[in-house]
Amino acid sequence: MPRFALLIEYDGSPFAGWQAQADRPSVQGAIEAALGRLDPGFTAGARIAAAGRTDAGVHATGQVAHADLQRDWDPFRLSEALNWHLKPAPVAVLAAARVADDFHARFSAHERRYLFRLVARRAPLTHDRGRAWQVQHPLDLAAMRAGAAHLLGRHDFTTFRSTMCQAQSPVKTLDELTIQETPIPQGREYRFTLRARSFLHNQVRSIVGTLERVGAGAWPPGRVAEALVARDRAACGPVCPPQGLYLTGVGYGTPPFPEALNQAGAFI
Repeated sequence: MPRFALLIEYDGSPFAGWQAQADRPSVQGAIEAALGRLDPGFTAGARIAAAGRTDAGVHATGQVAHADLQRDWDPFRLSEALNWHLKPAPVAVLAAARVADDFHARFSAHERRYLFRLVARRAPLTHDRGRAWQVQHPLDLAAMRAGAAHLLGRHDFTTFRSTMCQAQSPVKTLDELTIQETPIPQGREYRFTLRARSFLHNQVRSIVGTLERVGAGAWPPGRVAEALVARDRAACGPVCPPQGLYLTGVGYGTPPFPEALNQAGAFI
């Protein structure tokens, strides 16, 4: 059966997360239902595999999944057909590609990229409601960057993982954690970019929630290092809400979608 990789974008607001659930809408369930209408080999109960299982309310601009199909589709026709059958769900297949039988969306990946959008302003969000986390107080960018510096590299991230995390080890290597500030009408938007081979459950939201406390002046930057060394979930700052989080890209040794390379040569 030919294997296809899918590059997927979605608004996570109406879904209970990526993973298929019996009684709640999921992104995986929506795509599998569309595949079932298209391909005779994709029968009820068949599953697709994704690079990352995003939580309820989390969005994606660069999720990757793979599916084994009976028909050897033209990739463009497959993506077009899937998008037709996905309507009106806020899910889009940006590209499809025929891949080797040993390609696995999750296990072949060597890095994941996430973006978190945090808006600081008093006026309510309108266009970005449900797509960013809003706080009403100003934030100190320099302090947040100082706190973030303590988290780069290889560490035991027990403090920043959910108690329900199923990862075998809390030790992860955080390769990138940058924060950019952009003026918006009557406020500021802060964009946190994180990159690692893999992440623990709630790791990104725990990190951003903690750094927000630093930016608000409630924590000194050095307390982030103390929380990390504590290896204790109780030492973590608050876990921020999911609506500002986006899975923006997955890296592979041989990118299945070379046209999705950005100008810097990084897969997005």
